[in-house]
Amino acid sequence: MDVLPQASLFLGLIPALILMYITIKGYEEFYKDKVVFITLVIGVIIGFIAAYVQIYFVIALAILYVVLLAFFDQLFKTIILNIGRFHENRETPIYGLSLGLGFGSSFTPLIIIAINSSPTSDVYVLSLAAIGSIGIILFHGATGAYIGYGVYQRKLSKYLLIAILFELPFNFLIGTMILFSKPEFIKMQLGAAISIIAYGVLIYWYVTRRILPRLLTQSEKRKRKKNK
Repeated sequence: MDVLPQASLFLGLIPALILMYITIKGYEEFYKDKVVFITLVIGVIIGFIAAYVQIYFVIALAILYVVLLAFFDQLFKTIILNIGRFHENRETPIYGLSLGLGFGSSFTPLIIIAINSSPTSDVYVLSLAAIGSIGIILFHGATGAYIGYGVYQRKLSKYLLIAILFELPFNFLIGTMILFSKPEFIKMQLGAAISIIAYGVLIYWYVTRRILPRLLTQSEKRKRKKNK
């Protein structure tokens, strides 16, 4: 089972980097590479802390887990994004995206460890974690950009609250995947993993297609379409 922690790095960070590259193409004038990198790294660190709390306290917190940790996750991102230099800046949602993608990538290794505590095979654990981790990365990348947009618009409270509401069903699905990590619940766990990625895709699509394009002028939108 020693291969799992190493493999989890690729399952988490590589999809996050690919998604970031694809999503911010056409927004080059909005951000500095250095800040994108720094927010990604910060996202990885705070995501690891949040993932640790979620996984190892999920049983104790029970129903409160769904609500409290939704607030916990989004507050972490808000603390980083709500600094003075990001207020009313068009690039803030892009930095929120990189922060969120780094944040989401940190969940992969700890979810693998949590699921691997049950008597399942390596292949099953890795496959299930791969499915679920993509959804987690997508979701946290999207909510990071969403909160960043709220900071830019000076409507942080509204966007933070909506991001927390977005996460309520998401946390329920993650809790289901972890709690029912036994061979007799394979179908339930697989269903939860598929639901996680579907929900992550939905929220990511909404933010990248409906929220981020609001940052662009008409000429910038045309330029971005040509670059794709």
